[in-house]
Amino acid sequence: MDATNVIRFPHPPSVTCFAGIAGEKETAGPLGRWFDALADAGEDAPSWEAAERRLQEQVLTLALEKGGLRAEALDCLLAGDLTAQCTVSAGAARTAGVPFLGVYGACSTMAESLLLAAVLTASGACGRAAAVTSSHFSTAERQFRMPLTYGGQRAPTAQWTCTAAGAAVVSAAGTAPRIVGGLIGRVVDLGVTDAADMGAAMAPAAADTITRYLHATATRPTDYDAIVTGDLGLVGTPLLHDLAARDGILLEGIHQDCGAMMFDPAQDAHAGGSGCGCCASVLCAYYLPRLADGRLRRILFAATGALLSAASSQQGETIPGICHLIELEGGHHAD
Repeated sequence: MDATNVIRFPHPPSVTCFAGIAGEKETAGPLGRWFDALADAGEDAPSWEAAERRLQEQVLTLALEKGGLRAEALDCLLAGDLTAQCTVSAGAARTAGVPFLGVYGACSTMAESLLLAAVLTASGACGRAAAVTSSHFSTAERQFRMPLTYGGQRAPTAQWTCTAAGAAVVSAAGTAPRIVGGLIGRVVDLGVTDAADMGAAMAPAAADTITRYLHATATRPTDYDAIVTGDLGLVGTPLLHDLAARDGILLEGIHQDCGAMMFDPAQDAHAGGSGCGCCASVLCAYYLPRLADGRLRRILFAATGALLSAASSQQGETIPGICHLIELEGGHHAD
């Protein structure tokens, strides 16, 4: 890490295998054909939390199978979700039976866990580390918003928590996609208190992290094929563009947001998708395959999180935001 806090890897670790899955509503959207499988949403599970645990177990199994690996090949599992104390991830790690680090960054969890996995493998502390992240509509809505049976009106700024998960195995050896660097986000709080307006709460953190990284690396948005955020949605995206423009950075045409991409307007998801499984599944099902085969050359993945709890929201606290970033390089595109 240099004086600007940017992390650069002299020998970049690679993402050797990956998988992204999503539920019925998500796979009915514009990205549906790219997901590796329909998520087991667990309608027959004893609880919604048990149902989400199945998502993590399913997506990790798929990723390992695609790489010809078994769970025993992993030196560490880094996983996170939105449930209290990350009990979903702990339960899935119990099934996997490998050393476990629980990670919480709200919807920034996939970028955070991938950055940590890259540090562990690049340093030699681990040979292989898996990053897994999930969210489930029913667990998140119950915890953060309202009982599902209440039938309350959703605000126009509200986003739809995705039932989805992503898993990626990071190794010190291998080819593209490679994690060449990253930036640990700072907590940014501009005073948003509305828990139904996550995009506005997270956009300032996204602007802070992206502009810091571009300035520190002396790069421009056009140096990348895409700058991908998750999940600002339809409200947070224009706010990010406005905030970045004040710093002289124009993101239009390069920036893509996983929450805005997930649903078609006809699906009535209001301001788009959210939940830490949203950007995790889109990264693993849509972006990583394109980096692997060279269709994409270079992207920034900047996942954002709203760091609130059910208690802090009820107490009237403001909602701090965070955004962690990794830079990914692709392979050579075969003609």
